[in-house]
Amino acid sequence: MVGGSCTATGAGSMPDPGTPHRAPAGASMQDGYRIVEWGVDPVWQTFEVGSPGSDEVLIQVEACGVGLTVLNMIRGDLADERAKLPRVPGHELVGRVVAVGTAVPRELVGRRITTYVYLYCGSCAECVAGLEDRCLRLGGYVGVHRDGGYAPYTVLPARNVIRLPDALDPVAATVIPDAVSTSVHVCRSRARVGPDDRVAVIGAGGGVGIHMIQVAAMYGARVAGLDVEADKLEAIEALGALPVMSADFAGLNARLWDSGPPTVVVDFLGSPDSLGWAMTSVGAGGRVVVLTTFRDLVAVLDPRLLVMNEASILGSRYATRHEVELAADFVAQGRVQPIIGATSGPAGVGEIHERLRTRRLVGRGALSWA
Repeated sequence: MVGGSCTATGAGSMPDPGTPHRAPAGASMQDGYRIVEWGVDPVWQTFEVGSPGSDEVLIQVEACGVGLTVLNMIRGDLADERAKLPRVPGHELVGRVVAVGTAVPRELVGRRITTYVYLYCGSCAECVAGLEDRCLRLGGYVGVHRDGGYAPYTVLPARNVIRLPDALDPVAATVIPDAVSTSVHVCRSRARVGPDDRVAVIGAGGGVGIHMIQVAAMYGARVAGLDVEADKLEAIEALGALPVMSADFAGLNARLWDSGPPTVVVDFLGSPDSLGWAMTSVGAGGRVVVLTTFRDLVAVLDPRLLVMNEASILGSRYATRHEVELAADFVAQGRVQPIIGATSGPAGVGEIHERLRTRRLVGRGALSWA
């Protein structure tokens, strides 16, 4: 999850692009989706293919992930005065570099890549320390402040490019730059998950959650996946996690395992009920990781729970560049299985959006430009 924003709702159906065509290599014009007004679904338009500046690359997009975060971006949740319209959404893109600027090594041309979603500066103290997710001069986000993968071509800073193995399927690889990377950051850097942990994931059937249960298990933990839809619970169980129906947090027993309550709770809902359950259910010395926020939600917590339980509440924000590289390795090695519940060409993106809004999609969606 890029910005920890809330679940998207609203916005009507997207226009049907008819029979879209992919711009040929070297083309000056392309067809794609662009946001023309925040909070309104993108519009299918014909517009120019950009040219890379000295420190930029031109990417031919092969596929782009479609999840709740991109809907939040379309709604304007991550926009500020620097975010100009029209804008091509889609931050989880995979493609090949087809042209580079004068200051970029030509060896990048032809390489399959994904992108680091944060437009980090690369020179502040946090970036130099390898903590790009905490960049002090953050320039925004791919898909909000720079064009993303809902069009066949985009131009991005070369430092945001992360190489991928050629053997990786581009659609499957769309889970790497956000869904898997976010999970790696939570387990590796924030909660520091290990073999002694019992991890409960709230919202485990969603695009990030379904990969979180895999990454937590990869780090050695026992994992329970909480969700409310039968098909999502089936997918959670198929991945080896304990499926837990969480329609009623008030009646949900914290002792999910015979060995005790969770030592880590990862909350992708961010609701008062889910946060309340997480705080009252995590075991002594446990960690509650919060990734989802709402502009109008202020959580009320009992400090006694923190003190008497020696519990910790941890915020988690995206991932470092190195963790995106780790995520790519884990997927390439088969240690994390990409879960993509729907793949479509541009004509079907609106349907994927609607399935996400109505919580009828297991895992991530994907837009394919093939």
